[in-house]
Amino acid sequence: MGDRKHLVSAEIDKLMEAAKGSRNAARDRCLLLLMFRHGLRVSEACGLQLSQVDIESRVLHVARLKQGLSTTHPLRGDELRVIKAWLGERARMKPETDAFFLSERRRPLSRKTAWLAIRTYGARAGLPVEAHPHMLRHACGFALADQGADTRLIQDYLGHRNIQHTVMYTATNPARFARLWHAR
Repeated sequence: MGDRKHLVSAEIDKLMEAAKGSRNAARDRCLLLLMFRHGLRVSEACGLQLSQVDIESRVLHVARLKQGLSTTHPLRGDELRVIKAWLGERARMKPETDAFFLSERRRPLSRKTAWLAIRTYGARAGLPVEAHPHMLRHACGFALADQGADTRLIQDYLGHRNIQHTVMYTATNPARFARLWHAR
């Protein structure tokens, strides 16, 4: 199991649960959920600006790195709840930056801090693998494939320019064959 490169949805739930009650619970629960649901790379999450999170329109403007295709994703109810909880905490910090995620020092959240938080919550949750940020992006791809999303849709959602980077999510998924031989 040690070489697994993604988390499954139940493990994401355990990470979210492990973040409850921590010093930065509101921020970290928001970080975990947005990274998973939107397949954010750690640099994309840490670079997120307030202007990219539109609560009114219920959308997240995802600016992809690595020449990825930037997209606009819908925000769901549970995401809006953790965003609002975090924005409440964030406002009390009175930061002088437009960075969406902040460190305790009121600066933009660093990749290292995000990495450490995810690893810590993974250990606290008793996950069978050592969790790291990119596992959340992969978890997103596999979760979308499990829901029956086709490779092209997942490619667009994750901002992959090359579909070869997306195929791994659907290639091993037995659900994609489910509709091939309808019962007669």
